[in-house]
Amino acid sequence: MLIQSIIMAWESVRSNKLRSFLTMLGIIIGVMALVVMVSLVNGATGVVTSEISNLGNDLLNVSVRDDKGSPLRLQDLNELASDETIRYAAPTGSMYTTAKHGYSDINASVTGATAAYFVIEGMELEAGRLIKTVDVENAAYVAVLSHDAAESLFSGEEAIGKTITLGGRSFRVIGTLKEDDSLMSAMFSSNSIYIPYTVESRMAGQPYISSFAVAAAGDTGAAEQAVADYLLNRFAQDDDSFQIINMSSISSAMDTVTGMLSLLLGGIAAISLLVGGIGIMNIMLVSVTERTKEIGIRKAIGAGRGTILMQFLIEALMLALFGCVFGLLLSALILMIVSMIAGSITFTMSPDVVILAVVFSSAIGLIFGLYPANQAAKKHPIEALRYEG
Repeated sequence: MLIQSIIMAWESVRSNKLRSFLTMLGIIIGVMALVVMVSLVNGATGVVTSEISNLGNDLLNVSVRDDKGSPLRLQDLNELASDETIRYAAPTGSMYTTAKHGYSDINASVTGATAAYFVIEGMELEAGRLIKTVDVENAAYVAVLSHDAAESLFSGEEAIGKTITLGGRSFRVIGTLKEDDSLMSAMFSSNSIYIPYTVESRMAGQPYISSFAVAAAGDTGAAEQAVADYLLNRFAQDDDSFQIINMSSISSAMDTVTGMLSLLLGGIAAISLLVGGIGIMNIMLVSVTERTKEIGIRKAIGAGRGTILMQFLIEALMLALFGCVFGLLLSALILMIVSMIAGSITFTMSPDVVILAVVFSSAIGLIFGLYPANQAAKKHPIEALRYEG
């Protein structure tokens, strides 16, 4: 009986191709909206979360707003780093200037670095060496170049041992870094040059530390508390004199925000599916009216209420599922095109989203198909046979 009902439902859908397609259109658009929106949010979230993780979930960024006449110096950071909850601490002072080599010149971000800075930021050396503690102590005029800065200044030639000019001062290149292909690098200037902090602070006219980074030895909460206690003691217990940004907190907040965004967009897209369900119910009511005599004949030869109900319910479910399948195929195509345009970001349909779309579409088909199916099932066979509409 079930197989016969499925065959009859299929014949009904197939015999009215255009009407069936227009009926499915609401479900197709609803599924596309649901899948594409949620997949885009999930893809973007994955990239942003990965970038934040690459920056380091054990990282604290600290900025000093008011030093209360007791400014921080490099030796103070060394004292802070001796705390058992802190692995490294390094200043993050920077400035912009023109870097020159021969006939090449670029606008570069120049950062005052220490040996710990490269470890905290997770930078990888490509050639040469990084800045050492002795370079900072002796205020040596040496520089480490980012991959892009080296390419711009030396056009693929060997940079190690060559001389560049920064703000009218000559620096010897001692190292180059591996190429950074992260999203953050693409968003900001990648022409970066790193020189000893003592040299950069002198060039910038900023002898004191106004911002620094801390890598936690374990629990970032404990490291954050240690930094806060140290700064409170130094700055007269004024917690407005500094700001601490915990990267793990940002990551957690990002997960919460994007989770809520996915639910919001999914809810908006679900409205489209509801509209599609109303379309199914409307067409199924028309179909019931058109096939009144057919219903009367089937009841006259012994078809029960349950059989008629099942036939029309399966037809509604079939329309919803076909619409869902077409919607998923078009969604995959759209996500493929968007991924090609985005380049560095790949958007894919997760199994959870596909299952959600199928379940929701099936529910829409059953719920909105139930009333028309019930209307067909409760028709009286004699009145149905007399119907001349």
